[in-house]
Order: sequence, then structure tokens, then C-alpha cells
Amino acid sequence: MDLSEVKQKLKEVYDPEIGVNVVDLGLIYKIEEPDEGYLHIEMTMTTPGCPAHDTLSEAVEWAAAQAFGVGLAKVDVVWDPPWTPELMSDEAKQFLNFG
Repeated sequence: MDLSEVKQKLKEVYDPEIGVNVVDLGLIYKIEEPDEGYLHIEMTMTTPGCPAHDTLSEAVEWAAAQAFGVGLAKVDVVWDPPWTPELMSDEAKQFLNFG
């Protein structure tokens, strides 16, 4: 499994309210393959009450499963460390006119 391919697939998942992909938003904390074909992803949301929580985590699992060699992708949403705007890529900050 090529984790860089997985990351590219995740860049196709956009926050519908912000219009930036989950990778550039800094929502993806960890991508690992603990067992062959099994992908574990840790991600967060911008806020604990994010209305797109289920939709985004399911979209991330689906997108990750499109990468070659991924049999199963599982997302765990974590809140530690909490998300901050500083986690965004420079491109996302520029797009959102942040900082």
C-alpha cells in the first residue's frame, strides 16, 4: 500500500462548508497500515459539534479505500490535539484568507 497515494485520495474529500480538502485543512492526523490491506486513519473536525462529522468520516473511509491495496479503511475521529487553524496548509490559509 502506498500511503502517499492514500493521502492523494483523501485530498479529493472536501469540507462542504469551507470548500477545502480535509488534508489541507489539517484534519488528518495519522495514516497507518497496521496490517496488510487494513488502513487506520485518525482525523479530527474543526469543532466537536461539526454537522458534517459522519459525512466527512465516511467520505474519508471511502476515498482511502480507492487506493491500490486498501481492503478496509477505518477512521477514528479524535479530539486531542484539538484542531487549530495553524494546522492548515499554506494553500488552505491563502484560499481562506487566513493570517
